Formats: sequence, structure tokens, C-alpha cells
Amino acid sequence: MASRTSSLKFFSLLICSIAIVQMATAGDPDIITDFIAPPNGTVDGNFFTYTGFRVLVGGGPPPTAFKVLKATLAEFPSLNGQSVSYAVLQFPSGTTNPPHTHPRSAELLFLLGGRLEVGFVDTKNNLFTQTLQAGDLFVFPKGLAHFQYNADSQNPALAISAFGSANAGTVSIPSTLFATGIDDNVLAISFKTDVSTIQKLKAGLAAKP
Repeated sequence: MASRTSSLKFFSLLICSIAIVQMATAGDPDIITDFIAPPNGTVDGNFFTYTGFRVLVGGGPPPTAFKVLKATLAEFPSLNGQSVSYAVLQFPSGTTNPPHTHPRSAELLFLLGGRLEVGFVDTKNNLFTQTLQAGDLFVFPKGLAHFQYNADSQNPALAISAFGSANAGTVSIPSTLFATGIDDNVLAISFKTDVSTIQKLKAGLAAKP
């Protein structure tokens, strides 16, 4: 009887452990259908097609500031339940994608053209950086603060990022800290500076186009 009780406890512990691991590693929820149809029930080839990137091959003028074109759940509803999304990053010379995080997915960046300085900081405050050339891949682990910077003063850079979530989310660190109403005193103490400096940072961020 004691042996049977011990076996049951072990089995229960094993099941709980598996469940915890699955919850810890899960991304988007699994679906039990091939795809999630739109509310009106109309599904054809158009539902699975996204045309928002056609502007990239249309010969239009290049951007003058850093620009992101996204294909996420918000722009491409058929991604719902598919655990994947996409972004195209355009970097004019000297521009940066400021430090940010993606709370629901890692990011796999493929550099199509130009050069990029990239990096991320792990939970032990170790900084990992790399200079990417066209054709290189770089992975930014899920949830970690990271950045990309085109240090070339003459040439643009173009990259594609893939995500393991239909809605990876983006948390901009500068905007989160200086554009959400956090008390100036809290920020001044945290950054070991004065309120005047914090206010200048906030004003500079607000003035940025």
C-alpha cells in the first residue's frame, strides 16, 4: 500500500512538473483547428495574403528616419494562432532602433543589406554585441533588452526580423521610462542625476518626430 501511495505521489509530481515546464516554455496558445477564420466566415486566398510589404519593391523614396513595417496579428489577422510574425527594418545612415524588448518572443534578425551594430543585455547585465554584414543572422533572446544601430554615415541598412509569436509586443525603453508619466524624482534617484536632467530627457523625447 505504501509503495502504491509513493508511486501515485511520484506520478502526480511528474505530471505537475511537465505541466509547469509546458507553461514556462509556451508562447502563443495552441489552436485545435487548422486556422482561425475571420468573424464573417469568409476564407479564400486573400485571407492568407498580406500585401503591406509591396511598398518595399515599388520604387518609392527611402525613409529619412528609422522605419519598421510589420506583419503581426494586428496587420495580418490570419496569423492568429500561427505563432509567427515578421518585420522589415529600414535604417537610413546613422539611425538606430532604440533599446527595447519583445516580451513574448525571441527575435531572429537577417541583415539583407548594409551593416548593423547590434547587441543585447542578459539578466546578469552582460552585454553581447556584434557587427553584422549583409547575409548575417543574429538572435535576440526572448524578453531581453536589445538594440540595432546603423553606424555607417553613407549607406542605409535593411533587415528582416522573424518572431515566434503572432504578437511579440514591443516595449521601448526610452518611451517607457520618459514618456509614461513616471515621477521625475523617481527617475532622478534611479539614474543618480537631478530632476532638471530628467526633464530635459523627457522634453527631448517629446520633441522627437
